[in-house]
Amino acid sequence: MYTISEIQNIVFIDIETVPLAKSFSDLDKTYQKLWEDKHQTFRDENTTATSSFESRAGIYAEFGKIICISIGYLNVLKYRRNFRIKSFASDDEKELLKQFAAILKKNFNTKKHNLCGHNIKEFDIPYICRRMLVNGLEIPKILDVGGVKPWETQYIDTLQLWKFGDYKSYTSLKLLAHIFNIDTPKDDIEGKDVARVYWQENDLNRISTYCQKDVLTTAQLLFKFNQIPLLQENEVTFLK
Repeated sequence: MYTISEIQNIVFIDIETVPLAKSFSDLDKTYQKLWEDKHQTFRDENTTATSSFESRAGIYAEFGKIICISIGYLNVLKYRRNFRIKSFASDDEKELLKQFAAILKKNFNTKKHNLCGHNIKEFDIPYICRRMLVNGLEIPKILDVGGVKPWETQYIDTLQLWKFGDYKSYTSLKLLAHIFNIDTPKDDIEGKDVARVYWQENDLNRISTYCQKDVLTTAQLLFKFNQIPLLQENEVTFLK
């Protein structure tokens, strides 16, 4: 269980990713062959390497890139709660990763701080770290798990909290939001739509808004898990 004081030291995060290129044909020949090899591991006879690249490449750090990272954190001043949300969104992955790393190092760089997300241990954190290495960036201390025991990582995963030790299944943020009566973040686009909205519609702002909603929903879910009243609209601030 987490108290309000402890939640003030938690940074809620979510990332949005897309394939490295608009289409399979835009890859160089070596990358095409590497994706064809990857495609063979799917054992899906109903798709081709071309179609699977557009639908699945974004979830792999070796074949995708990050286009948006949103963060949220809680401030409580004189008993008034204020949850602040900020996004780093750009076509330039290296630049947005540098900005994200800088804010972690400046404001969230102690042992008391934790990162929280839904499926953060399996997806968001590994993806961020891998893409930082690809871009030649230093991994911030709070993200670096080298030599750290699993129970010493500074991560809180709402998916793992909900599992209560059960490893049989995955429960989506959308489903948990529904059963806990939290406003769903999936009221416009969903994860499967991000690549299309980015590569075909060039609408990074729309993706950023979607990412911010996921951050807010994850925070609300942790509040629910800890019997804390949900944030109200006037308690949420979106920072530019």
